[in-house]
Amino acid sequence: MMDLILSNMSQWHWIVAIGVGCCAGFIKGVVGFAMPMVFIAGLSLIVPPELALAGLILPTVITNIWQAFAQGRAAAWQSVKRFRLFLITGLVCVLISAQLASVLPDILFLGSLGGLIVCFSLLQLCGLGLPVMRAGPKASIIFGSIAGLLGGVSGIWGPPIVAYLTALNTNKIEQIRVQGVIYGLGAVALVVAHIGSGILTLATAQFSALLVLPAALGMWLGVQIQTRIDQKLFRRVTLLVLLVMGLVLLRRAAYA
Repeated sequence: MMDLILSNMSQWHWIVAIGVGCCAGFIKGVVGFAMPMVFIAGLSLIVPPELALAGLILPTVITNIWQAFAQGRAAAWQSVKRFRLFLITGLVCVLISAQLASVLPDILFLGSLGGLIVCFSLLQLCGLGLPVMRAGPKASIIFGSIAGLLGGVSGIWGPPIVAYLTALNTNKIEQIRVQGVIYGLGAVALVVAHIGSGILTLATAQFSALLVLPAALGMWLGVQIQTRIDQKLFRRVTLLVLLVMGLVLLRRAAYA
């Protein structure tokens, strides 16, 4: 079925798809996240959601590897060691909560996650947020559990990760690198999962591969902007993107 859809895509459809790839890459280059949501939202305008999901897989893998290793393997490994408790906790909770995905209602998790993210972003933007936290074991376990539990059920764990790193006032270079490491591991798992699910086939993998270059170009442009903005502006832009993502989640919950 998806092979037939791909063969019937017009020139206009391809222009939109390439534009979505560039836009998703640009936003990721500036703030380090949000690529999957931009891809899903944009591609779903012209193709079925399953094909939109397949389309984002390879650009997500490639750009996250690039993002994770932008400062070299040693820097990436240091980030893994620093946030290892968060990563381990999140992984365990993903494995546990994934078993509940087919039982619990989407509206509960998408709504609660969206509400928390919107409240967090607004409070931070208004200067009313919690004081900067320390990356201790307690915070790592709490936020790792939240991200893992919500991620396992809804498939979305980017916003709580970004909220955690933002609350830690993480340096923008390390924040982007840590996101690349975390999302890169998740993206590899996504490839394996959707080869098994049948969503990533030879035909859809070719579609996804064609979107790698636009996404990489957009990301390169975004990185040029990101390197020129200071920590304060980076934090504000990150919170604004996070606020938009929270509102998107609330909208999805309303239609779940």
